[in-house]
Amino acid sequence: MRRGPAEAWIAGAFLGAAACALGFIAAYVVGSSPQWMGSLLAGAFGLLALGLVVWSRTLLPQGTYVEERPPMASAPAAQDSFVDTLERGGSGTPGVVRRTLLLAGLGIGAALVVPLRSLLLPRSEPPGYALRHSPWERGARVMTRAGDLIRPDELASGTELTVFPEGELRADDASTVLLRLPPEDIPLLSEETARFAVDGIVAFSKLCTHAGCPVGLYEQATRQLFCPCHQSVFDVLRGAEPTAGPAVRPLPQLPLGVDDAGYLVARGEFRGQVGPTFWRPA
Repeated sequence: MRRGPAEAWIAGAFLGAAACALGFIAAYVVGSSPQWMGSLLAGAFGLLALGLVVWSRTLLPQGTYVEERPPMASAPAAQDSFVDTLERGGSGTPGVVRRTLLLAGLGIGAALVVPLRSLLLPRSEPPGYALRHSPWERGARVMTRAGDLIRPDELASGTELTVFPEGELRADDASTVLLRLPPEDIPLLSEETARFAVDGIVAFSKLCTHAGCPVGLYEQATRQLFCPCHQSVFDVLRGAEPTAGPAVRPLPQLPLGVDDAGYLVARGEFRGQVGPTFWRPA
C-alpha cells in the first residue's frame, strides 16, 4: 500500500475508533442496552488496533537494519536536532496520523472513565435501604389479590387472607398475612401486638424470616403460623415470635388502622425488616 492511501486508512481507522468511543459514551448516558454499548466499545478498540497494524506495516521501516554505533559523544548540533525531532513527534509520522491517534486515544480514555461515575453517583437506593423498606406506607389501604378492599366488620372470626397495599398487588415484599382472631383471644395478645391491631385483626409479613418462603398455614387452635418449607412456627399472640424451627426473628407486624371510609389501612411500615435474616444489612 502506498504511503498516501495508507495514511488515509490509518486516519480513518483512528477517527472511527474515536467515533465509536463517543458513541459508547452517548449510549451509556441514555441507558442503552449492554449489547449495543459492548459493540461500540469493541468497535473502538478494533479500529484502534487496525490503525496501529496498518501503521506498523506501511509507515514504519521494514526489515532488519544494522547500524554502526556512532561515537559516544554527540556533537551539540546532533543533540539539538534529536531534541527537536522528539518535540515535533518525528518527521516520519504524518501530522494527520498523529492527530487522529491522539483523538482516538482521548475518546477511548473517556469511554473507560465515564462509566466510573456509576461507582460515585449511584442512581438507585443502596441495598440496605431497599431491604429495610417495602411498598407499605401510612394510609395505604389493604387489598386482596382479587382487588377487594377490606372493612373490619366483613371479616369473620378465624379468617386468614393474603393482602397487599392498594395498587401494589405484585409486590412480593409487601405480601401480608391478615388474621381475624376470635374475641376470646384478644385479651391474650401481648401489649405490643395489640397496639398495632384493630378489633382483633392482626397482620404480619408473609415472608418467613428464615429463608423467605411464604408463611401460609394458620392453626387457629394454637394461634400459630407455620412455614411449610422448613417448619418454622410463629406465635401470633406474641407478635409472631418464632417458637420452633430455624427462624430466629419474628415476622414483622404491620400496624393497622381504619380510614374515614371504614376500610383497613396501614399505619406505617412493617415493624422490622421483612424476609430472611441473611438479607439483613450490617
